[in-house]
Amino acid sequence: MISLSALAALHSEYADDLAMPVEPVTVGGVTIGGTDPVLMGTVNLSRDSTYRESVAVSTGAAIRKARTQVAQGAGIVDVGAESSTARAARVDAPQQRAALGPVVEALAEECVVSVETYQPEVVETCLAAGARVLNLTGRDGEDEMLACAASYGATVILCLCEPGDVRADARHPTQTDALPYLLDHFGPRIEHARSLGVEQVVIDPGLGFYYGNLVEPAVRVRHQTAVLAQCFRLRRLGVPVCNALPHAFDLFGDEYRKAEGFFAVFARLGGTDLFRTHEVAHVRAVLVAMDFLDVDQPR
Repeated sequence: MISLSALAALHSEYADDLAMPVEPVTVGGVTIGGTDPVLMGTVNLSRDSTYRESVAVSTGAAIRKARTQVAQGAGIVDVGAESSTARAARVDAPQQRAALGPVVEALAEECVVSVETYQPEVVETCLAAGARVLNLTGRDGEDEMLACAASYGATVILCLCEPGDVRADARHPTQTDALPYLLDHFGPRIEHARSLGVEQVVIDPGLGFYYGNLVEPAVRVRHQTAVLAQCFRLRRLGVPVCNALPHAFDLFGDEYRKAEGFFAVFARLGGTDLFRTHEVAHVRAVLVAMDFLDVDQPR
C-alpha cells in the first residue's frame, strides 16, 4: 500500500540515499539530473506499438510528430523502429536503418534526438546522422555499441536487461524490494560503460518493457508504482534516472491517455530525472502544477 506513512518511512530509512549527489548529464543544452525534470517524447515507427498515438506511419509523419512533441515541451525525442511488446515482429538492422536514418537526419539540427535500439549497425547509422543519445534496449553487441557511442560523445541510457534477453522470456525482479537488484545490476554496467569511454550515462529500470513474469495487469502496475516511488534510492549510483511512464490500460480503460500523467506524480516524488512519455503535453502540465505547488522530487 502507498500511504503518507509508507512514503515517510521510505524517506527516513533511505535518508542517506536522498543526500547523495547525482552528476548531471548535459546534451545539446538539455540538462538531465538538474533541478528541473526533462521530458522525452516518444515516436514509434513500428505499427506494432500498442500506444497508437505515438505511431508514425512514414518518415514525414515521424518528423511532424517529433516537432509537435518538442513544441509541447519535450527536451529530447526518442525514436525507434521496433516495438518491445511480446508479439511484435522483429525488425532487422537494414530495415531499422532505413526507417530511422532519414528521421534522425531531419531532426538533428532542431532537437536532441535519442535512438532506441539494440543493433550495432543501427547505432552507427543514427549517431552518424546526428543522434546524441543512445537508448540501449538490448545487450548483445553491447561493447560495440558503447564504444561507438563513446566515439561520437553520445549519452547512453542503460536499460534494465540481461545478456540474451528477448521479449518473450525477459523477466523483471519482482521481490518485495527490487531496488537492491537494480543497484547490483546497474553499478557494474555503469563502470563498464565508462571504461569504454562513455562519459555521460543515464539508467532506466525498464518499467516500460514487456516481462514474461509481469503479464497480470494488477501485479504489473503495483510493481511499477512501487519502483517509481523509490527510484531516489538509485542516487547512490551517481547518475540520473529515466523512467518510461506506465500506460496501465486495464486500470484506466477508456481514459488510458491520462495514465502517464498520473504516474508522473509518483515518478517525480520518487526521484525520476528523465520522463519518457507518449503524452508530452499532459505530463508537462502535471509537472508544472507540481512545481507550482512545491511538490518536488527529493533532494
